[in-house]
Amino acid sequence: MSLLVGCDFSSAPSRKKPIVLASGSCANGRVQLGKLERLESLDAFEAWLRQPGPWVGAFDFPFGLPRELVEHLAWPVAWPALMAHYAGLSRAEIRQVFAGFCDARPAGGKFAHRATDRPAGSSPSMKWVNPPVAFMMHAGVPRLVTAGVHLPGLHDGDPARVALEGYPGLLAREILGPRSYKSDAAIKQTPERLIARKDLITALEIGQTRLALRLKLTHAQRDTLVDDASGDSLDAVLCLMQAAWAQVQHAQGAPRYGMPAGTDPLEGWIITA
Repeated sequence: MSLLVGCDFSSAPSRKKPIVLASGSCANGRVQLGKLERLESLDAFEAWLRQPGPWVGAFDFPFGLPRELVEHLAWPVAWPALMAHYAGLSRAEIRQVFAGFCDARPAGGKFAHRATDRPAGSSPSMKWVNPPVAFMMHAGVPRLVTAGVHLPGLHDGDPARVALEGYPGLLAREILGPRSYKSDAAIKQTPERLIARKDLITALEIGQTRLALRLKLTHAQRDTLVDDASGDSLDAVLCLMQAAWAQVQHAQGAPRYGMPAGTDPLEGWIITA
């Protein structure tokens, strides 16, 4: 049985804001959280990726750019060549190019979107602020490729180490709607957000989502998820649930771990969307 992993990613990890990994297993519709790990550097993240499989992980950063944007910029339209080109740019260059693209477009339609953005409710992968997902992709995807990880539908690698694009907000909104459950700012870490985290965890434990999976936690693990007001630990667990769903789909014979047929091989897809 493959180890399952959910990753809450940071493009500039540190002790204060680490990359959080939630690992566990799934059997008979129950997802058991094993442990939470905190990685304080991108080098530590890449070293983790190189550990032997089998594992299936859902990672909270974009794996692709909008085709509309790529074609407009005349960048490579094959995913490996595109990501190699993207990795060769600095963050300042990315910001300049993407800002120029947006500045030339009308209000309300500044950003280009991937096909997966609407069903997932996700930010466009070219966004460089609030959240800086373009920089997260710039930090994350090249390390997946360098580590030889397999990205279904995008890049062939070690089939025992499978990386999928996750998005915790998709699962959280299914349960909470517009209620917020986290903030990095201490002043916004309110009792209402604490209650929302408890409600979110309870819903996961009783399987009250369309994933048809139930989360199994120890009392200490539950307390950890509730007490982390940043939501990073809980976001990693939400990605863990998405990885478990993908593993179930794969075991049932679904191609590409449950991605829809016709997924654009340049843009990629957010698993469970």
